[in-house]
Amino acid sequence: MRPVKALGLPEFVAMMAVLFATLAFSIDAMLPALPEIAAELSPEAPNRAQLIVLSFVLGMGVGTILTGPLSDAFGRKPVISFGIALYILGAVLAYFAQTLELVLAARVLQGLGAASPRIVPMAMMRDMYEGRRMAQITSFVMTVFMLVPAVAPSIGAVIIHAAGWRYIFVAFIIFALIGGTWINLRQPETLPPEARRPLNFGTLRLALAEVTGNRMVMLYTAVLTLGFTQMMALIASTQPIYEVAYGQGATFPLWFALSALIAATGTILNARLVMKVGMRRLALTAYLVQTILASCFLVAHELALIPAPLAFPIWFTWTVSIFFMAGLTFGNLNALALQPMGHIAGTAASVIAAISTVLSVILAMPISQAFNGTPVPLLIGTVICSGLCWLMMRRSTEIEDGLAQHAGAAE
Repeated sequence: MRPVKALGLPEFVAMMAVLFATLAFSIDAMLPALPEIAAELSPEAPNRAQLIVLSFVLGMGVGTILTGPLSDAFGRKPVISFGIALYILGAVLAYFAQTLELVLAARVLQGLGAASPRIVPMAMMRDMYEGRRMAQITSFVMTVFMLVPAVAPSIGAVIIHAAGWRYIFVAFIIFALIGGTWINLRQPETLPPEARRPLNFGTLRLALAEVTGNRMVMLYTAVLTLGFTQMMALIASTQPIYEVAYGQGATFPLWFALSALIAATGTILNARLVMKVGMRRLALTAYLVQTILASCFLVAHELALIPAPLAFPIWFTWTVSIFFMAGLTFGNLNALALQPMGHIAGTAASVIAAISTVLSVILAMPISQAFNGTPVPLLIGTVICSGLCWLMMRRSTEIEDGLAQHAGAAE
């Protein structure tokens, strides 16, 4: 039996968005601090400062392995509360860290805690919604969520100017407390005791086997992995590219904010189209268009076909297209992957997120560390990732069409 949704949809969407936004704020608010952190803690290898972004995402990916099963066993709200407490502990340790290695370790711990506000809200939405309706609700959440990346770098820049980069971690603590307090005071538990699954090795093994044994779930997980790869590589590299390649380091927070606000229309558009067009077709189209855009940008850059006055506008427009594509794909892909896994939504969300996140960080690291003062390494990585995503989405459509024809013939 599904729990009664006590909150109105606007408040529920806003609350889920705040929880998700913990992740975006933890990443994007750090971007303006990377040059100062590099100068203070890693002057001999400034590119290593980009690992502050990727270490957080890596910890989050590892944390998702158990977050879902724990929420299936103990309920959604207790797991979110524990994760937020762990996240705050990591922020405190990062504030006092005196070496880059210790900051990276603290960021991994922060990421471990942040796994709960990433995974559990997805399971909560799956507790109450499914299919295209879930994809639509996810798009609404992502629309609000996209406002945080728009302002996070500016907030980080203001904090750095006023008090130094360490006080960004104080802002993380405050933000996490807001989300944790809100859900504990206002949101009823969405997983009733009778629907919970005991946490034991046998149950986990069976659930893991069910998720990884489903060909379609794994196919969508692979697409998510490559989609996250190009997104993580862009986020990790974007501040150095703005500063070194285009001389826009001082105005980076403003440009990043503008790109996020424009890209938020992707989630709005997805919410309007997904019920009519379908999840697979939207994702298929988005990855095809991105493959073409990135390829054209790469060729034009390498052949020096871009006039100097247009170099930065073209770069900015392309980064917007990457974020816009995320709005058209991530919610749909998660909904597609979780569609057959409603009875183990928490565990399925954990497995899918763990695989896609950990592998995307591993793949994004060499792309970001290959930064050579130009956007070329990032463009090459995006062409490969989006091209493979398009091919896999085509394959998923062929499989689904084949299964539908087989079912129709059987009837």
